[in-house]
Amino acid sequence: MKNTGNISINRKASFEYELIDKYEAGMVLKGTEVKSIRENRVNIKESYIRVKNNEIFIIGMNISEYSHQGYASHNPTRERKLLLNRKEIAKIKQEVDEKGKTLVPIKLYFKNGIIKIQFAIAKGRKNRDKRNYKKDKEIKREIDRGLKGKR
Repeated sequence: MKNTGNISINRKASFEYELIDKYEAGMVLKGTEVKSIRENRVNIKESYIRVKNNEIFIIGMNISEYSHQGYASHNPTRERKLLLNRKEIAKIKQEVDEKGKTLVPIKLYFKNGIIKIQFAIAKGRKNRDKRNYKKDKEIKREIDRGLKGKR
């Protein structure tokens, strides 16, 4: 049985932030974490990403304990290292050092049986920007409905 597709999606990310640049990374995980993720017992909504000592970590991602665990276990909210090459890390660090930019996890998914995380360099939206974003989305939805009805 091979899992494919999205595992967990942070739907609020595109509403709360203006996504600038997207990246894909692997993660350093323990065996029980992988098994728990395969059971869809993971949440990235409350998590965030930080650059520490030229390494990138995801903090606050909750991977529940594996249901059939034996003696081995893991801390559900521990920091997990993201796997990127040095050039990407340097570029990301330079971008995030600019005022007002942060790293936001977007989705967790399987790619060829390997767990990947997609994250973005983002800039926070102000409340008025969120209202405009919502309004634009509604207008786009209405236009798409109108076009669909004519087909």
